[in-house]
Amino acid sequence: MSRIVLERERIGRSPISSRAIKAAGILFLVNAAIVVCFSSVSMSADAQRVGPGSFEGGIILGEPTGFSGKLWTGLNSAVDAGVAWSFGKGGHIHLHADYIIHNFDLFEISTGQMPLYFGVGGRVRFEGEDSRAGLRIVIGTEYIFEDAPVSLFFEVAPIMDVIPETSSDVNGGFGVRFIF
Repeated sequence: MSRIVLERERIGRSPISSRAIKAAGILFLVNAAIVVCFSSVSMSADAQRVGPGSFEGGIILGEPTGFSGKLWTGLNSAVDAGVAWSFGKGGHIHLHADYIIHNFDLFEISTGQMPLYFGVGGRVRFEGEDSRAGLRIVIGTEYIFEDAPVSLFFEVAPIMDVIPETSSDVNGGFGVRFIF
């Protein structure tokens, strides 16, 4: 009987270990640090509008809660990343990065800018032996102030974890970022 139970446990486990997921997370952090370091060389401290080379840094509150950064790669595109703490299932570290496209024409407002954005990316969640990695689809909106280097945002991101097994989740939150 115990042999059958052990065999079922062995079959149910993924061949990808939590060590591989942790290594992917460390690689993610190193890449994010490199992007931030090189992009800061070309950033202007008094920039108030977004565009290629603009960087936004701040916080996100929700699920997860932590630090949020955004590097604009074009007039309508950016790479968004987060290093955060997720409160679900006892708490764990959450990392994500998304490539997003902005639609500045959907909402017409009198001051500032309010694009709708959407994109795709990935996330890694470190939760001991239950660490996970998966795909994110993000949709949100951002208000970019006209007279201050600040933006407010709200987003929702359905997630499909694929490592170590297939499962789904939803993240969402609102935040504030300073524009550099």
